[in-house]
Amino acid sequence: MDEQDQKNAYKVLIQPSGLEFIAKPALSLLTSAQQAFIRMPSSCRNGTCRTCLCFLKSGQISYQIDWPGLTREEKAEGYLLPCVAVAESDLVLEVPDAISLK
Repeated sequence: MDEQDQKNAYKVLIQPSGLEFIAKPALSLLTSAQQAFIRMPSSCRNGTCRTCLCFLKSGQISYQIDWPGLTREEKAEGYLLPCVAVAESDLVLEVPDAISLK
């Protein structure tokens, strides 16, 4: 990563496993996790199937698509789809089925 990318990269902590990875600029959380050898549940990778649905405990995200497959209520409660979400700050995610592939 160049210096600008490092400024826009954020640390992501996954609970309850304690796994961590760096969310790279412009990459989805799911892709950044995979590049760090962390497997999170996924299927469609386009924000519709909801297989990757997880909970944002802290931090800020944005989406790569206009309206991911979440209800207004789910978004308000803190649920997110990491296949189409991008980190805007350091994050803590609750992903019970995340595992390390190392």
